[in-house]
Amino acid sequence: MVTVIFSLGSNVGNREHHLEQARAGLQDFLIDFKASRVIETAPQYVMDQPAFLNQVVMGNTNIAPVEIVVLTKALQQKIGRTKTFQNGPREIDIDMLYYDDLVIDMDDLVVPHPRLAERLFVLEPLCELAPDWVCPITHKSVQVMLDEFV
Repeated sequence: MVTVIFSLGSNVGNREHHLEQARAGLQDFLIDFKASRVIETAPQYVMDQPAFLNQVVMGNTNIAPVEIVVLTKALQQKIGRTKTFQNGPREIDIDMLYYDDLVIDMDDLVVPHPRLAERLFVLEPLCELAPDWVCPITHKSVQVMLDEFV
């Protein structure tokens, strides 16, 4: 079993319901599931869009990272995600932040998530669940990354 951590975000439609659907779908293949509180945040990168609800979830699985990408893309489509533009509004966004302590650099998957340390909307809820989690690239804990951010 490996630990997998995801960030969830929604800023279109019934944001709370989209997050609920994402959590339920992820629990289909994660055990020992944990979820942070939900926070509302201003958009980042593209400012002219509605506020986001964000959350971090984690659990354990035996499923390979590439297969998880397929499952999360299908889950996003099921929830109703429509293509807009990069960093634009979306019904749901499910990003894999960590897959245990592996470093993965593929076309469809980069883990740890490359912009994790610049996203307060990820670091704050992640710190609730796993403050001592150490990034295999920077060798910094989530708590240290959060402290350096603020």
